[in-house]
Amino acid sequence: MPARNVIINGKFLLGGSTGVHRVAGELTLQLLKMTRENRVLASQIAFELLIPPGARAGAEALGAPFRVVGPFDGRVWEQVTLPMIARDRMILSLCNVGVMAATNSVTMIHDAQVHITPDSYARSFRAWYRLQQGVIGRRHRRILTVSEYSRQQLIHFGVAPAGAIRVIHNGIDHIGKAPPEPAIVGRLGLQPGRFVVALANTQVHKNIAMLLRTFADPALADITLVLFGAHGADDFRAAGHVVPGNVCFAGRISDGELAALYGAARCMVFPSSTEGFGLPPLEAMRSGCPAIVANAGALPEVCGAAALYADPARPDHWVRAIVRLGEDRALRQTLIAAGHEQAARFTWRAAADRVVQELLAI
Repeated sequence: MPARNVIINGKFLLGGSTGVHRVAGELTLQLLKMTRENRVLASQIAFELLIPPGARAGAEALGAPFRVVGPFDGRVWEQVTLPMIARDRMILSLCNVGVMAATNSVTMIHDAQVHITPDSYARSFRAWYRLQQGVIGRRHRRILTVSEYSRQQLIHFGVAPAGAIRVIHNGIDHIGKAPPEPAIVGRLGLQPGRFVVALANTQVHKNIAMLLRTFADPALADITLVLFGAHGADDFRAAGHVVPGNVCFAGRISDGELAALYGAARCMVFPSSTEGFGLPPLEAMRSGCPAIVANAGALPEVCGAAALYADPARPDHWVRAIVRLGEDRALRQTLIAAGHEQAARFTWRAAADRVVQELLAI
């Protein structure tokens, strides 16, 4: 029997550095590596990464073999060029958006946030996601998602029938590839153990507004909140939030810099009111950093007993947890040990193995 030919939709390489893009990139690398190193598997399934013309730089940065196909770029490439090129080959899309014209296709929809928290998205973005997800949920052979929580939400909102959705947890072992770059701690003027790390994101469901209120509490006056990511102080102020003086914006940082921050921080905090998976808490755990997370969304599913939990609507709960981690050394060490064990359960190789199993089972 000839190998099943699968095209990996490379539109995600046009740009973006969100967790969703991370997942697509890491899975792509693993799928290509597995078939390159395993002759038996390569006789069963073959992957080819196809990209639009504008994604060449992204593909080169990823370090995966690729083929540029045209014409067009962006969304038109994905919805018009790609299905024409694919013909009878299966299309695998890993970044929330699938090819609506295709039926021989498998798409990963990471969450149902456009339904759960519509205010997190612009109206046009929300309308497009709801449209295309409704189409691919009915037409595609499988819908993959990243947690049982997301699966239940996709079913609840009618995105796809229960029998078509499979759960494949993310990996997080990418955080161990880059050596820590400790210079960032000094560059930001931070003192080890006297700062907390979180993701800078203005989307409503990421709930950083609550975290800003938390750090306005006098009990945390001598603790710095370090927010990393694309959004800065002006973005939060423009959204109507007050930024306390003990908040530091690190901007976009490398994996090595992030590992160094995790290694020196008191903890990382992740207050999302809903989350499809939640890479950052597990990344922190792998780096030996305790995590305080919201008791919401998929976070209890993926963090298990290795994190402290707090109510995403109660700043005082977060204040108490952060102070406690600074005072209770035994608790801190227990969480670090449990975090290492929990994080070790999530690898990109295991996730890619599950993707292959699903593709071969169709």
